[in-house]
Amino acid sequence: MQQLSTRHLLGIENLSPADIGLIFETADNFKAVLNRPIKKVPSLRDITIANVFFENSTRTKLSFELAEKRLSADVVNFASGSSSVKKGETLIDTVNNILAMKVDMVVMRHSSPGAPHFLSRHIQASIVNAGDGTHEHPTQALLDAFSIREKLGEVAGKKVAIIGDILHSRVALSNIFCLQKLGAEVMVCGPATLLPRYIRELGVQVEHDVFRALQWCDVANVLRIQLERQQIKYFPSLREYSLYYGINKKLLNRLDKEIVIMHPGPINRGVELNSDVADSEHSIILQQVENGVAIRMAVLYLLAGQK
Repeated sequence: MQQLSTRHLLGIENLSPADIGLIFETADNFKAVLNRPIKKVPSLRDITIANVFFENSTRTKLSFELAEKRLSADVVNFASGSSSVKKGETLIDTVNNILAMKVDMVVMRHSSPGAPHFLSRHIQASIVNAGDGTHEHPTQALLDAFSIREKLGEVAGKKVAIIGDILHSRVALSNIFCLQKLGAEVMVCGPATLLPRYIRELGVQVEHDVFRALQWCDVANVLRIQLERQQIKYFPSLREYSLYYGINKKLLNRLDKEIVIMHPGPINRGVELNSDVADSEHSIILQQVENGVAIRMAVLYLLAGQK
């Protein structure tokens, strides 16, 4: 069996193009499983996985949990809101207590960038980063690139515009790393206040006009405005943001070509995307959700195979 070059999935930065290719091939097989009448395989029957979420999550947590159950793993769920973290317990103590229950893998989301990396240096279990602050969200980038490959045949040579709140987005950074490793061209688009100052150093194009970005790209990955991470106002109002950066059917009809619309969710309908686009034939948003389970099954299976 082919193996990943790493014991953990901490970020796309740590993966090689060969690793990404192996994850995609494995996800292809699991996607076939998910379309069968019996959607379960015994691949991780002897593995116990802890989902340790220090930050709120709906889609990612459900997707991981479903992936784990489809692989027949034993699943332990931990939410910091109802735990001893509230009493001052440290991150390492929390996870060591979970590992004392003989857990093999930890899927972790944390509000601090680098938390999964810190943990991977101190514990024996494999760590899967399910989002660390504004840093990375590797499984989201993998499922996004996998969805592009499924829709357009390949990722290499494709032009992908990431539009919206780049500054506060862990999805944007992971997507940039993943798409570039697979040979795509990447552009970021948004108000200057929502683009990091260092962004050009990552080798991406920068555009502030959303129509020009859409005219350039084959795929538009639209990100939501992350108001929960913003301590100050980065633009006058949501109405004004929607006016200049919101994508609607009228805007898409002005283009001289068809493009693919993606969104990692949750969508702020009427802000970054109108319903007439989110629910249109251009959109592969629901396919992304479906592919998320297959990609997470592949990641867990490949990491467990190294034990």
